Amino acid sequence: MQWIESVPNFSEGKDPQVLTALVKAAEPCGVTVLGMDADGDHNRSVLTLAGTADAVIAALLATARVAVEHIDLRCHRGVHPRIGAVDVIPLIPMGDTPMATVIDVSREVGRRLGEDLGLPVYLYDRSATKARHRQLADVRRGGFSRLTGRLSDDPPDYGPPRPHPTAGAVAVGARLPLIAFNCYLATADVGIARRIAATVRGSGGGLAGVKALGLDTVAQAGAVQVSMNLVDYPQTPLPVVVEMVRREAARWGTTVVRTELVGKMPLTALFDTASYYLQLPALQEMDVVELNLLSAELRHVRLP
Repeated sequence: MQWIESVPNFSEGKDPQVLTALVKAAEPCGVTVLGMDADGDHNRSVLTLAGTADAVIAALLATARVAVEHIDLRCHRGVHPRIGAVDVIPLIPMGDTPMATVIDVSREVGRRLGEDLGLPVYLYDRSATKARHRQLADVRRGGFSRLTGRLSDDPPDYGPPRPHPTAGAVAVGARLPLIAFNCYLATADVGIARRIAATVRGSGGGLAGVKALGLDTVAQAGAVQVSMNLVDYPQTPLPVVVEMVRREAARWGTTVVRTELVGKMPLTALFDTASYYLQLPALQEMDVVELNLLSAELRHVRLP
């Protein structure tokens, strides 16, 4: 069975009633809900779900409807960049699912969001119809407050050429898996976080496949954050990123006090991290008791 993963990002991370409503909207659609991660400083949540194409489409439309009904960006306060109540909807192939299938699904989701909910929709990454829309940061540049001018100069792929009055716009796209990962620093100086982010990110000559922002925080008193997306973690593994942030933090007289995983990460990334810090290059999944037992159990499952 060909499954697709999706990790829609909503511009709400504080109201438990809205977060619960988002999850409850997805559950009856036939998807597997893998988790909901919310952050009050970002005022943002990430819902992780997976299923067949039809089930994922139904779940994304249902959750988007809840977001449009309950999230008003005119009142939104949060440190994370955003253009919409449903800010971005990534779709990721699982197993042997072809990327072409996921691109088709992303376009169907975009078309329905435009027609059913009146949202302007930009296709990004592998789904992009224009080269300037490949990078999510370019699609989101200017944020919600500048959408009116943006949409008139750069029409969306679907939906009206004007922002939804309370829900803005949405970016939808097929992409490869990534790791969303944050490093908190022992300083209140957001300028240091921004300088570290500029050094680490690939576009500034840092690490390949790493996108980074320096963000202020509220709930984490005395700490700022280097917020990162590892879009090519096989090329630049997670421990390499963490060590570079630590080195740069030391250069500016501070340290990494803790890290944070947003959403889920692939098992291979976890093994890369364990292998790096244990200096155990031969580490593999079958070295873990539970995974070895699970593999043995699956070999004895009789398919109908």
